[in-house]
Amino acid sequence: MQSLNDIQAITFDVGGTLIEPWPSIGEIYAQAAMKHAATNISAEVLKGRFVAAWATRPQFNHTRTEWAALVDETFRGLTEQPPSQTFFPELYEHFGRAGAWKVFDDVFPTLDRLATHGLQLGVISNWDERLRPLLAELKLTDYFQAIVVSNEVGFPKPSPVIFEIAAEKLGLPPDAILHVGDNAARDVDGARSAGFHAVWLQRRGAIEKADSIRSLSEINLPIEA
Repeated sequence: MQSLNDIQAITFDVGGTLIEPWPSIGEIYAQAAMKHAATNISAEVLKGRFVAAWATRPQFNHTRTEWAALVDETFRGLTEQPPSQTFFPELYEHFGRAGAWKVFDDVFPTLDRLATHGLQLGVISNWDERLRPLLAELKLTDYFQAIVVSNEVGFPKPSPVIFEIAAEKLGLPPDAILHVGDNAARDVDGARSAGFHAVWLQRRGAIEKADSIRSLSEINLPIEA
């Protein structure tokens, strides 16, 4: 059982933890296809194809080239030309702006509450050069004493290195930090391999582990981690 005195900082994943695509990846892709390729493709179909393409890339490094290939695979056979030759640049830019994302309702109240307790807060995210300006546009930046982005440091989660870098930036030993994220392998296993405590955020579906939470509002102290 961890008490407030034991945990001195909490770090967060971003996608699926703090924010989510809005209205959805499928709908944004469908709108882009309609605008640029005059092709009416179901948002649900595109969502399914994106998920399938994403699943084939466990070592995704979040470079622009990799994103272009992922989007091309999502649209393969659905448009005359691949998006990388048509509307991908606009789509890439769109996902770097606040209008493409929604901050979950529990985020600001939770960050305010934790900051009031005197905890340091941080971000550890598998993302690219668009993350920092995006967090600023979403008015999240000022909450965090450390923002560590995989594309900048060269080590994506679940590598323990990205967590170690975050601990160094926070000036704390790993066992004084709790990490919260929505992916069991990247966030929970990765954090624990670096000596962090970790909680698995499962916003949807059945809770699979006793130490999982449904909402960030469930981050209570004392914290069991």
